[in-house]
Amino acid sequence: MLNHIRPALVMVVLFTGLLGVAYPLAVTWVAQAAFPAQANGSLLKDERGQVVGSALVGQGFAQAAYLHPRPSAAGDGYDAAASSGSNMGPLNEDLAMRVKDEAARLKSENPSAATPADAVTASASGLDPHVSPQYAVFQIRRIAEARGVQEVQVQEVIEKHIEGRTLDVLGQPRVNVLVTNRALDARFGRPVPQSG
Repeated sequence: MLNHIRPALVMVVLFTGLLGVAYPLAVTWVAQAAFPAQANGSLLKDERGQVVGSALVGQGFAQAAYLHPRPSAAGDGYDAAASSGSNMGPLNEDLAMRVKDEAARLKSENPSAATPADAVTASASGLDPHVSPQYAVFQIRRIAEARGVQEVQVQEVIEKHIEGRTLDVLGQPRVNVLVTNRALDARFGRPVPQSG
């Protein structure tokens, strides 16, 4: 019986060392050497070196002077520990009411523009860091008014931050909300926080 157990134990130890230790260490080393920023979470830092977020994880922006992300169903909103969608289907009355209310609110903000779908619908994770170029353009008027600058100036910043399709075939063009908001602050200065 020992003749059968010993080879099995040797294989468990060997493959645990190979696949549980050596392979993860090799992959980590290659990732750190070839793509250190991405391997460490694509973290963005401010002028003082403090981490302000990740280019890969959406976060809420409510001030009028900033580009707003799409709605989030993750926890209380943009909660990375509770990443998920609402799991509400297209016939769900709560979802239909929420979308209708949000569309009406956005229409009052910009009555002459069509409301993009991603402005009223959450992503599957609730943490999508991007919005469509259409939704970003939809917000130009509000951002320009809140910052006291011309719309064309805000449009220039947004257009510089439109990311194309990955490898020219995967996904859709998109705008990273956090990266663009940092660019808006760099160009126009940080807005004064709203009171109330």
